[in-house]
Amino acid sequence: MAELKTREQVAQEFKWNVESICATDELWQQRFDATAGMIAKVREFEARLGKSGTDLLACLKTWGDTTKEVVHLYLYANLKGDEDTANPTYQGMRDKAQGAFTSLRAAASFIEPSIIALGEGTVADFVASTPGLEVYKHMFHNLFRKEKHILSPEIEELLAKAGEIGSASSNIYSRIIQTDMTFGKVKDSEGKEHEVTIGRFGSLMQSMDRVLRKNTHELYYDRYIAQKNTIAEAYNYSVKNDIFKADARKYEDALSASLFEFNIPTKIYTNLVDTISANIHLFHRYLDIRKRCLGVDTLEFYDIYAPIVEGADITMNWEEAKKTVHAGVAALGSEYQALVQKSYDESWIDVYENKGKRTGAYQWSHYGTNPFVLMNYDDTIGDMFTLAHELGHAMHSYYTYQNQPYPYANYTIFLAEVASTVNENLVMDHMLAKTDDKTKRLYLLNEFLEGFKGTVFRQTMFAEFEMLTHQMASRGEPLNSQSLNNVYKGLLEKYFGDKIIIDERIIYEWSRIPHFYRAFYVYQYSTGYASAVAFAKAIRDEGAPAVEKYLGLLKSGSSDYSVELLKKAGVDMTTPAPIQAAMDVFKEILDMFEEECFG
Repeated sequence: MAELKTREQVAQEFKWNVESICATDELWQQRFDATAGMIAKVREFEARLGKSGTDLLACLKTWGDTTKEVVHLYLYANLKGDEDTANPTYQGMRDKAQGAFTSLRAAASFIEPSIIALGEGTVADFVASTPGLEVYKHMFHNLFRKEKHILSPEIEELLAKAGEIGSASSNIYSRIIQTDMTFGKVKDSEGKEHEVTIGRFGSLMQSMDRVLRKNTHELYYDRYIAQKNTIAEAYNYSVKNDIFKADARKYEDALSASLFEFNIPTKIYTNLVDTISANIHLFHRYLDIRKRCLGVDTLEFYDIYAPIVEGADITMNWEEAKKTVHAGVAALGSEYQALVQKSYDESWIDVYENKGKRTGAYQWSHYGTNPFVLMNYDDTIGDMFTLAHELGHAMHSYYTYQNQPYPYANYTIFLAEVASTVNENLVMDHMLAKTDDKTKRLYLLNEFLEGFKGTVFRQTMFAEFEMLTHQMASRGEPLNSQSLNNVYKGLLEKYFGDKIIIDERIIYEWSRIPHFYRAFYVYQYSTGYASAVAFAKAIRDEGAPAVEKYLGLLKSGSSDYSVELLKKAGVDMTTPAPIQAAMDVFKEILDMFEEECFG
């Protein structure tokens, strides 16, 4: 692999246009300086919030406008900081913006308790008599639903001020892995050296060279093991923070607190774990297929991402990737395709890895900005599917911003993975339909199976890990590297069975999962995938009517509860049925792969 470029060496055409948020750092500072006055104006409403509907409307609009400005500043600082995580300038700006957001939360902490104190009847009268307040009706309904968990204004302000402290575990973890941790180089079977980074780990583990995979696996995990106690302590206090917040607001537990925020029944979480557990034999069957295709005596964890279809060309350059995704989403209509092209033409995407750039991929935006997509594109078909995935998020954000007022101009995390996975499914269908070549078809079918492995089985295992570790902490049991290893090893044995060697390094995998610092998030990859399977099938089978329902979901933002929005679009996640249906599709693809591969 070539030496990584510095940020300055990357061509402008492959960089996102963050300056569309704020033209210069100097202008950012001017806008930041003005936020203190904006935040002060929010606090001025405390004395008169309940006097009239007009005052309530003015307060909510001022709060919304100030929030939008602070988030724009925070977004700019983070996007610029992710271009080079070692750049102290943007670390400082991010910290300033985070501080402003903490100040805003503290200043606005009176709003929800004060509205609750007014009572539903008074608020309903204000809505009926005040033009413009009607738009907040669902927000008020949701607020009164949460009434028993909203504390006094004084305690709410104290919790808001403590928010920055509560995020310390996540920030410390990020600094460890993004800035302080380096990996070095490993040799392949021919003695050639390869630089290992977090961004390159995935592509190295997909190498056909088993020696390179083994060496990468060992070096990579050794670096995390060297930090095991520090990372375990960071995770320990992240869990404790979740439990503290749940206890303070009188929730049954941290899981209930997390799901209650968006009115998600806990049975959706437990249905997921139970249904996947009941179908785990299908994953074991896939592992047997993988072992057979690789022709190895024992399957190791450094074999889990290796290509199993010999002779398949897995390369795809950036231009090909853009064209493939654009063509792959044609089933969603010309308007949708035009938005995908807009993302290319208007520099929404930061394409390649550079020295210091944040690893992985994401979409991030806010009302009033275009979506921004971070990639670390490495010329593989897998990276092309990552592009399809992140552009699904981007299209969801764009449609929401264009069709909802600011109070509802975001979608909940429960819906966050639906659009991304629908994109992947449609692009996969497109590619399968284009070829009769056996090798390529087998490769694509396996990519489909890999999607299930990574998005459903793996994320459900992570979800179960989070559930178990929070239960342990609630019981007063210690969370340290040894206890976390024990929990993780037990899950590896459950999910992978006796189909793979559980080595001494892989039990530390928990230490490299950043999503664990956003508790009870990852289960939504699995539920989102199940929903996406249903939508993709409907789009294939029904055409325009299904597309209209699906795009209606993307345009809905948070204008209703997520579970209800899905029901309106035809998917009921309160039952195990969508998860089981996804498992049935997984079995169908397994059958197709075995038939085409082994006859």
